[in-house]
Amino acid sequence: VQLVESGGGSVQAGGSLRLSCAASGYTYSRYCMGWFRQAPGKEREGIAFIDSSRSTTIADSVKGRFTLSKDNAKLTLYLEMNSLKPEDTAMYYCALRASNVDYPWLRLPGCRSLDFSYWGQGTQVTVSS
Repeated sequence: VQLVESGGGSVQAGGSLRLSCAASGYTYSRYCMGWFRQAPGKEREGIAFIDSSRSTTIADSVKGRFTLSKDNAKLTLYLEMNSLKPEDTAMYYCALRASNVDYPWLRLPGCRSLDFSYWGQGTQVTVSS
């Protein structure tokens, strides 16, 4: 499985970006997939998750500004980021944990705490004030 993020960049506060995470080599029927971010000197933060039932959860820190969606046909996860703030500056990563078995722990909300098996290389988002 390979995850490739794209869409990062530099924007001014109040601007928008759309991140994409394209998955390949992925044939699992059940999954938990998410976006994480990590700023220099800070812990990694899970900000948005989706499971194979298409349930989603968004962290309070970005709720109302970020929207998560997934195109199953393209095996691509998107993160629409609006009203960006300087504190959103971070490296953004997508991650996947998957199986062909419908394990309860692979569903939201619990799967946010999983050790994710697959990670992308990250895409940098920089928001200037």
